Amino acid sequence: MRVITGTARGRRLLELEGTETRPTAGRVKEGIFNIIQFDIEGRRVLDLFAGTGQLGIEALSRGAASAVFVEQRRDAAALVRENLKLTKLGESARVVQGEALAFLAAAGERFDLIFVDPPYASGLWEGVLGAISRFDILANHGIIVCESPLDREMPAVEPPLRLHRTYRYGKIKITTYHREEDEQ
Repeated sequence: MRVITGTARGRRLLELEGTETRPTAGRVKEGIFNIIQFDIEGRRVLDLFAGTGQLGIEALSRGAASAVFVEQRRDAAALVRENLKLTKLGESARVVQGEALAFLAAAGERFDLIFVDPPYASGLWEGVLGAISRFDILANHGIIVCESPLDREMPAVEPPLRLHRTYRYGKIKITTYHREEDEQ
């Protein structure tokens, strides 16, 4: 698992042993960053269910202004910190070891780009997307990128969020949601 491009290009990231954490496959990660390539630079990123931190680190490497990594497992949060040190991207990052829904309820800030990749068996997409909307976490014109199994029906969302597009990468589905500008 390597950083694809940017300031940390080619750096190998550490991975957790075992099967509890499922890193995003290289082909899928490349597809995600092709989809959002013009929406990264200078943006504030939230990497929920961070795992190894590879999605947020890739965004930082490509010029994101900052990233918050949320990971419930203590060993995974420690690994994200190690990967940030390896890539020298730690100064613009914050790692939160805690539960994703609790973080969203207390965040008190908006993000331009949110990665949502919960454990597939958890069924957390509905709760997380609802919390993002309810707690007003996504900035105007922001993007949510969700990774799920292909057969997973992704939830509908309420305005100002809207389903933008779905992409297929083998047995993996990437669903993007956008936030429309608030009416003044």
